Amino acid sequence: MTRLDPVMTIGDHCLETLLAHQPHLSKTIAKDKAIATLEAVKIPATRWGQYPHEFSGGMRQRVAIALALLLDPKLIVADEPTTSLDVTVSAQILQELTRLCRDRDLALLLISHDLAMVGEYCDRIAVMNAGKIVETGVVQTVLTEPKHEYTRSLLDSALHLQAATPAALPAADVPPLLHLQNLQQHYTLEQSFVSRWFSKASDRTIKAVDDITLDLYPGEILGLVGESGCGKSTLSRSILQLVRPTAGRVEFLGQDLTTLPRSSLRAQRRQMQMVFQDPHACLNPQMTVGQSITDPLLIHRLASPTEAKAQVEQMLDRVGLTPVDDYYQRYPSDLSGGQQQRVAIARALITRPKLLICDEPVSMLDASVQAQVLELMLELKREFDLTYLFITHDLWVARFLCDRIAVMQAGKIVELNTTHEIFVHAQHPYTQKLLKAAPLLARSIG
Repeated sequence: MTRLDPVMTIGDHCLETLLAHQPHLSKTIAKDKAIATLEAVKIPATRWGQYPHEFSGGMRQRVAIALALLLDPKLIVADEPTTSLDVTVSAQILQELTRLCRDRDLALLLISHDLAMVGEYCDRIAVMNAGKIVETGVVQTVLTEPKHEYTRSLLDSALHLQAATPAALPAADVPPLLHLQNLQQHYTLEQSFVSRWFSKASDRTIKAVDDITLDLYPGEILGLVGESGCGKSTLSRSILQLVRPTAGRVEFLGQDLTTLPRSSLRAQRRQMQMVFQDPHACLNPQMTVGQSITDPLLIHRLASPTEAKAQVEQMLDRVGLTPVDDYYQRYPSDLSGGQQQRVAIARALITRPKLLICDEPVSMLDASVQAQVLELMLELKREFDLTYLFITHDLWVARFLCDRIAVMQAGKIVELNTTHEIFVHAQHPYTQKLLKAAPLLARSIG
């Protein structure tokens, strides 16, 4: 997001990068090379004239990777290059990067918190803790015979996340907490006057959410998985009515949210909250932790300032941010990624919602912190009687946490079943493709 210029098209980004280093290239040759590189990371040529805000987070990451590959470098430093990408695209990107290393004699320094991915694609590994390299060696040796205590703790956490857990099924006679019926979210890409005149091109419609019908039951954790750009985040924003759907119904607690006026919608939104992927981006850097968590209570008029402070301190203690007085006064920049995500969870829970929509809440965290945050979310679910819609591209996190999984592709739910059935008897070819592409730490160790 921060890498790309919001006022430049994707094509302009590519041309600027190429022509700055190779000014002798004609624009035609530069464009051909850029399009070929974009297509290598699964960005079609039809997106050439679009801007970064028209791309999903994962697709913006693909553009950033394409820009790094454009100049045929000798060394690629890849700092968490696939954090926001789904397993299939991650596999494609890493296979392409490692193929380039072999074919062009390139070096790749891959910085990652994903041990399974490192085990699958790297030759050697260096484990870093508190600014020091605490262990280094051949990947297979370090993963099977770790010598340092910190390495062992990382491996234990990663293996714990990739272990299957029994799922609870919703009772047959319980009405759903959330019911989506034929939900659609379509966007029109308008062609410019010049494009219409010369190419006779017509406006194109992107079906981000395409006729989805889905039920989410009280106390359930429903996982929503699929590749970046498939419409997962758009679906979550449509449920919350942050964007109004093109068509269909969103029934929450028996009310159709699509027909509610804004004042009534705010009251309903208190009952459903969201935890975002990047906690740093969703916390106001000028507000203290205490102010950020207090804000929803004051907006919904649920407590006086004095009562709110007491409730916030209790919530900070509950999410493990102690000593409470210290964290209450801190700013987001004073916290680690895991601590920031705990603040985001505390802020989401402070209004005592019924439904929590979690959009990739642990994808930016390392294995040990992931495990801590996910265990915390399970504890809070039991304590606050929560229902989760858990959006993720990490299939092993979904298996660890979710009761059922819905697989989304190109705006549609292509498969929906219990977590066990999805992993053992996947029916749809796309689901099978996702499972095959997901790196498994046990495979690397075995």
